[in-house]
Amino acid sequence: MPPPPATRDPSSGVPGPPVVAGDIKHVWELNRHLHLVRLAQAWRVSGDAAWLEVLRAQVSGWLEQCPPMTGPNWTSSLEMGIRLINWSLVWQLAGGADGPLFAGEGGRDLRRAWLDSIYAHCQSIARHLSRHSSANNHLIGELAGLYVATIAWPCRDPSVRWRDQAARELEREAQAQFSSDGVNREQAFAYHVFSSEFLIVAALAGQASGRPFSSRYWEALERALHFLRSVTDAGGRVPMVGDADDGMVYRLDPENHERAALLLSLGGALAGDRAPQGVTARWLLHAFPGQRPRAIEPAQAAGWAFPDGGYLLFGRDFGAAREIRGLLDCGPLGYLGIAAHGHADALSLTLSVAGEECLVDPGTYSYWQEKEWRDYFRGTSAHNTVRVDGVDQSVSGGRFMWLRKARSHVERMPQSPGQFDFRGAHDGYMRLPDPARHIREVKFDAASATLAVTDKVAARGAHKVEQFGHFAPGLAVTRNDGGVHVRGKAFEMQVEVAGAGAIIELLRGQQDPPLGWYSRSYESKQPCDVVKITTKSNGAPLECQFTISFS
Repeated sequence: MPPPPATRDPSSGVPGPPVVAGDIKHVWELNRHLHLVRLAQAWRVSGDAAWLEVLRAQVSGWLEQCPPMTGPNWTSSLEMGIRLINWSLVWQLAGGADGPLFAGEGGRDLRRAWLDSIYAHCQSIARHLSRHSSANNHLIGELAGLYVATIAWPCRDPSVRWRDQAARELEREAQAQFSSDGVNREQAFAYHVFSSEFLIVAALAGQASGRPFSSRYWEALERALHFLRSVTDAGGRVPMVGDADDGMVYRLDPENHERAALLLSLGGALAGDRAPQGVTARWLLHAFPGQRPRAIEPAQAAGWAFPDGGYLLFGRDFGAAREIRGLLDCGPLGYLGIAAHGHADALSLTLSVAGEECLVDPGTYSYWQEKEWRDYFRGTSAHNTVRVDGVDQSVSGGRFMWLRKARSHVERMPQSPGQFDFRGAHDGYMRLPDPARHIREVKFDAASATLAVTDKVAARGAHKVEQFGHFAPGLAVTRNDGGVHVRGKAFEMQVEVAGAGAIIELLRGQQDPPLGWYSRSYESKQPCDVVKITTKSNGAPLECQFTISFS
């Protein structure tokens, strides 16, 4: 099997630089070489040399097409870091430096050329680490790739220096990029998973080499997994808060695409509380053998309050068949100056009932499609919160930049998820000519299964106020005399609205301007029902009550 063209956009078939080929993501992700790991796995399981032949041809072809510092595959330190991680998995699973992959004169030539490229990768990453406003998941990924490479191939003079630098900075970033209660500070749950994958694979490489990371590092990972476990509903879904592009660090189980579940399974295996559940955990522990860390604790019960990270959960019967699980966003917009992957979603909420998505965060759709779609999916009208005077809470400065960021704060902290009584506000609309302050109260009563959401916009004069509620595709959403009725597979919900002059609209898949869309995966979108409630307000409350019952 000949190697695929390494610089061709697989979606368009156009070879060339990203300006010509389109979204560079399509080129980069193919060249992360997750698929090469699959070939090494196939050989490891079957012993069939045909898999090694295909692997040898693929690697040789890539090295020939992509000489050091030439072409798009050498322009991103993050992509090089991910490629090094997957190359290390291939190398280990294919038998290492003396394995059959490198048998004979041709094999020795391949090994020499591959090691030269590996060295060039490490050198480039070390010289071009993401700093300043880009020191987010990119920096974690670059450091993880550099660290794993120096453990797998400690064959050149700078390796020790690079290894020690990467370990030292990973220790720091594990603390800096995750809150004290385990939330990734990019405020994007997909990047929470992404960064955690990097931290785990680096930690496993350290364990395997006898250079374990500190207990503080493992505790940061433990808190990250605890938060992820807490926001996962009974159906295994994680709310799509913030940006997501479906990129992954490794794919050792192609049949399972639920990365949060795979990460939690691996965390459970590392905690030693049970045998590894799932293909990914077993393969990673095989590729990086070593003593399991003592610092990580067995899985804790799900939590509900993450005030440092900016999220609170409400509901009842967490983990049970009739679970009600809601998530309230009362945290910052994102991480560092540009907050690249955050959305204008202050005081937004999501809701899952009986393991079914109900009120949803519509996701991301695409980074590089028409700008109006990027602006919509990261804008306020795509989230279950309030928009004032038709403008977003925060001011965008481009596809990955916010110039002015709404700041949320909690005015009344709830005491439990079942008797949830919250009051908070944000200052995103204080920039208006008549400054306005959005105040939201959220109350949930477990005994009656009722959720009450009250919004006020405090200002001198009247403002146009729009409240949005997005419902998952697949739910039956209809208007009735009281407001809106929602039916799922195992539940029903009545939504009643009270507010002076409130106009209730049920919309779906509106194009101009975009409204009522849902994106479960990157560059894929579908219509969803959205309730839009509009009023003119100078401080009068707008109230929505959600009453949940089970079929």
